Amino acid sequence: MTRVLVVEDDPQLVRALVINLQARKYGVDAAPDGVTALRLAAARLPDVVLLDLGLPDMDGVTVIKALRGWTRVPVLVLSARQGSDEKVAALDAGADDYVTKPFSMDELLARLRAAVRRTEDAPPVPGTTLVETPDFTLDLLAKKAVRDGRDVRLTPTEWHLLEILVTSPGRLVTQKHLLKEVWGVSRSNKTNYLRVYMAQLRRKLETDPSHPRYLITEPGMGYRFEG
Repeated sequence: MTRVLVVEDDPQLVRALVINLQARKYGVDAAPDGVTALRLAAARLPDVVLLDLGLPDMDGVTVIKALRGWTRVPVLVLSARQGSDEKVAALDAGADDYVTKPFSMDELLARLRAAVRRTEDAPPVPGTTLVETPDFTLDLLAKKAVRDGRDVRLTPTEWHLLEILVTSPGRLVTQKHLLKEVWGVSRSNKTNYLRVYMAQLRRKLETDPSHPRYLITEPGMGYRFEG
């Protein structure tokens, strides 16, 4: 049974989530604050965490950072905060997805299922695993890309950017994180770098670069690889 930890201080929303999740055969634990959430997670690690950012004892971003100190359990943020800065802060802290309140239960359940699927599919491990799609194959150890039976030449910067994305399949990686990892802290606001290099990668790997299937843009936030 897939276990979900709901971290939310609104009793009515907690009740709605518990009813809908249990009706679909999920096991559910609920916590009204951050301290309780971290205690429950340590006692019985959930498969997914649904986390409100506006908790009474601490900010939800603090909870994410605490969890990321010892587990990669998927964290789906549920929040009324709609500003891009808040979303980026949560994603940079290690959240896997961000759902803005109010939300439809169908959308939330779809995102929850996607998070569970991603944990069931072992991510590529550089040096040991090929990344294979219907359109291209990447050998992360040999630094070799093949599309339609032919080698594709990628620059070292393109490889670095691509490796970060493909080793976190399905997960949104923020612009800030990509810029810091590939170009360094001094270039962490140069979002034009990302636009240029992502366009180059799409031209080299995507069948239809203007409608990418694998290298997906999340406007204002970052990018994700859909394998």
